[in-house]
Amino acid sequence: MSERRLRVGIIFGGQSGEHEVSVRSARGILNALDPARFEAVPIGIDRSGAWQRVEPRALLATAAAGGEQAVVGQGALVRSGAALERAEGALELRDGGDLRGRFGVDVFFPIVHGTLGEDGALQGLLEMAGAPYVGCGVLGSAVGMDKDVTKRLLRDAGLGVVDFLVVRAERAQPEELVRRVSAELGFPCFVKPANLGSSVGVVKVQGPAELPAALATAFRYDRKLLIERAVDAREIETAVLGGVEPSVSLPGEIVPRHEFYSYEAKYLDPDGAELLVPAPLSPDQTRSVQGLSLRAFEALELEGLARIDFFLEKGTGRWFVNEVNTLPGFTEVSMYARMWQESGLGYSQLVTRLIELGLARFEARRALATER
Repeated sequence: MSERRLRVGIIFGGQSGEHEVSVRSARGILNALDPARFEAVPIGIDRSGAWQRVEPRALLATAAAGGEQAVVGQGALVRSGAALERAEGALELRDGGDLRGRFGVDVFFPIVHGTLGEDGALQGLLEMAGAPYVGCGVLGSAVGMDKDVTKRLLRDAGLGVVDFLVVRAERAQPEELVRRVSAELGFPCFVKPANLGSSVGVVKVQGPAELPAALATAFRYDRKLLIERAVDAREIETAVLGGVEPSVSLPGEIVPRHEFYSYEAKYLDPDGAELLVPAPLSPDQTRSVQGLSLRAFEALELEGLARIDFFLEKGTGRWFVNEVNTLPGFTEVSMYARMWQESGLGYSQLVTRLIELGLARFEARRALATER
């Protein structure tokens, strides 16, 4: 008798500005699952927060329909208001409950990017439900999502970060901020939401007059912002795969063809950036960034997977950790997968390894005592 396949619940969609990116990542994972070992159970979260089973063929159909526009709707996977396929009905899931039994899965693969998916909220729900899952835990997810907390922890660990200011909505005074930025950071600078990814809400500010509008744009997405000094630097990324001894891929490089690596350059303009894998670095530079990646992974209490983004300052050769992504874009052509492909680990193998790591962590934690 053949061994039963593990049922993998791919949780995708969500309520953040990265909803569409999550749909594409989920579709990639679905295609990559080894059919001899795993059975996919796609679970969509619509923009209202309702959970629903989605037939695999309906998720795959979003590729033909235009994946960048596909969203999960109330009880259906929809594009521009037209139902592609009716699901089993939306489920208002607001607490842990018996998640594995409710959806009939053995392990969850959350790929909900951004708020309420990548920030520890979804991970906490899965922990409360006693369910094994892929990726970072609650603490690492929450820390990695908040760019302010990330930078402070990295700085305390002796890792380089770009100079920055933190701005909270309730205390934001544009005129005072213009003075502080001019004195402490200079122009140009970047304004970005503290808790969002995919460059959503990020604005490059060339001079003082542009700062108030940039603040208003970023405050649409978060109540806490970062203002960062702009550096003339190359953008280098690494992919870290967790385990007892985490490993680091060969690095890649992003060469934007826009003014910076914006949401448009990442997802809307097919020629928005050149992606170089592996990055054209010297052997010493490659070893340095891989070592810094492991230090950052440990300092931030990350597990499972993370993409770590760096600046390599031109002229000085200094490394700065820009940010970490605990649930990075996960299509076959996404940088995380491409860097591992170049390092000898194929996309399907990578997905399998991440599921194995999630199950191993679950078993290790389940062995801990819960009472005296």
